Amino acid sequence: QVQLVESGGGLVQAGGSLRLSCAASGRTFRNYAMGWFRQAPGKERECVAAIGRSTYYADSVKGRFTISRDNAKNTVYLQMNSLKPEDTAVYYCAARSSMTVFTTPSQYDYWGQGTQVTVSS
Repeated sequence: QVQLVESGGGLVQAGGSLRLSCAASGRTFRNYAMGWFRQAPGKERECVAAIGRSTYYADSVKGRFTISRDNAKNTVYLQMNSLKPEDTAVYYCAARSSMTVFTTPSQYDYWGQGTQVTVSS
């Protein structure tokens, strides 16, 4: 069982930056692919970045967001720069019991509670 706790969300002006963190329990963190998803009101949950054997970024965030992990701290990060109002959503951290990176929510086994990111124009 893996528990995930996100932090770092908040309100920021367009063009600003935020760094999300996701702390994971368990001793096998290094064997999990990790993903950051977001869901805006009325929209489906989408993968914005994922890291495992490979790294994935959604086209909408390439060049602005960076995913990274610190296996010693059992933590995955999402550095978000040049934020836009359309980045406003609840951001979720997810873990998959394999290092293969997938982008569909159903492929992930564990989820955090989510953290709100609001970007004002």
